[in-house]
Amino acid sequence: MSTATLTRTPTGTGTGTGTLAGTGALTRLALRRDRLMIPLWALVTGGLVAGGAGSLESLYGTAAERAEAAAAMTANSSMRALYGPVFDDSLGGLVAWRFGTFAAVLAAVASLIVVVRHTREEEETGRQEMLSAGAVGRRAPLTAALLAALVVNTAVALIVTAGLAGQGAAGALALGLAIGGTGMVFAATAALAAQLTESARLAKGLTGAAVGLAFVLRAAGDSGTAGGTFQDGASGGGSSVPTWLSPIGWAENVRAFAGERWWVLLLIAAAVLVQTAAAYALTGRRDVGASFLATRPGPAEGGLATAGALAWRLQRGTLLGWSLGFLLGGLVFGGMVEGAADIVGDNEQARRIFERMGGQSALTDAFLATMVSLFGMVAALFAVSSVLRPHGEETSGRAEPLLANALGRIRWAAGHLLIAFGGSALILALSGIGLALSYGHDAGPILGAALAQLPAVWTLAGLAVLLWGAAPKAATAAWGAAGLCLALGWIGPALDLPRAALNLSPFGHLPKLPGPEMTWTPVLALTALAAALVTAGLAGLRRRDVLS
Repeated sequence: MSTATLTRTPTGTGTGTGTLAGTGALTRLALRRDRLMIPLWALVTGGLVAGGAGSLESLYGTAAERAEAAAAMTANSSMRALYGPVFDDSLGGLVAWRFGTFAAVLAAVASLIVVVRHTREEEETGRQEMLSAGAVGRRAPLTAALLAALVVNTAVALIVTAGLAGQGAAGALALGLAIGGTGMVFAATAALAAQLTESARLAKGLTGAAVGLAFVLRAAGDSGTAGGTFQDGASGGGSSVPTWLSPIGWAENVRAFAGERWWVLLLIAAAVLVQTAAAYALTGRRDVGASFLATRPGPAEGGLATAGALAWRLQRGTLLGWSLGFLLGGLVFGGMVEGAADIVGDNEQARRIFERMGGQSALTDAFLATMVSLFGMVAALFAVSSVLRPHGEETSGRAEPLLANALGRIRWAAGHLLIAFGGSALILALSGIGLALSYGHDAGPILGAALAQLPAVWTLAGLAVLLWGAAPKAATAAWGAAGLCLALGWIGPALDLPRAALNLSPFGHLPKLPGPEMTWTPVLALTALAAALVTAGLAGLRRRDVLS
């Protein structure tokens, strides 16, 4: 039977007595499998917000400084598009403004990964079919996945609430619920996407696109909204229609620490319930492994003659999406360069943070260096994902038939690695082009600064190759390394972490361009390290058994 075939099925499967039979066992299994990812993601997301109060207090220690900063940031349309308007100039209000949106996005990403992993990915690998032969109800896997996502988002909400309680219990609770609720909205979106598609990759892609659309809608709406008036702690201004169309905009409009709007949480709850109900209805109307969106049939005769062509076919959609995202991101951030001085004003501490992140006394150069560094750290996520794609081909059983023929392992892996390493160079170049086009100056130095991030990106990609080739069961640890580098680069300077901690990331050793003279020693050293890691990983791949 085709995986796209749909049939009505009984309300229970196997020997289960109901549609939820086995939910407890599946939930415990999901939490055990994610026993590292869930706590780490919750601590990073919640800790980002909870620790923000201390960093912002060191920047803006007096009420006058906070009021001046809030007014300047709210008047800057680029900053409103990135973070949203400031609804209150209290310390809690600034924390909600600076970290709330991105924490909501992180919660959404964690939720979609958890839900898809324990629903569609289990079906795609065939494990769910074996489980369903036992005492497992029809809707138990979906329920377990949503409960695992609920654990993540509850942990985030509790960390945020506890960490900011000193700024006001009501505001801390509102912000925690808004962030955790946003995560659950997209957990339900992922549950729905898992019913519609027949591949985990497509389910993640659709949900990720929904997260991106929600962020864009909020940014478009907020860019034209002036925000609060900061009088007597009350917020003024109103959100535009695009902001209200975005679940991320709903989290913002809870207005934590600014006269909380508790009723907005009802919108979040309604979105979770409606999507969850739809996912439950759909999962009861299809077979395990089936989907409602059938895969388009390929040609009668295959046209892929090489392993490289197959790798390109598998990864071209992902590369296209990342390329467009980096180009658009460069255009957006490039438009903010001229307003960089307005962001920090006369605040010397804020200026020093930008210089710590960018390494250059000239604020414009520091801002550009910060942006290209962030693009580099995000590009590492693409590189790791691309390197680990053949690992997924192995675990799903699709690689074994290929390697049973006259196709060597190194040649099979080379196509994917070419896309990982070459693709990361492409997307970084596009980010530099976007920055230069939008900024309108120094195209050559900006493009060079973007490409100077490649050795660090390739080092993390090389680590992923080593783990996949030599220790495939630990391959997913490459995600942890990339996430750690992102956290160190994004949060570390604001938290005033020591240089030794920042240097744990390969990005901490790169020259901070544009601005200073190019330093080739760390660039060449990291490139050599990346080459050594890839060589060792491929040697391990040749020696070990193929996963099945």
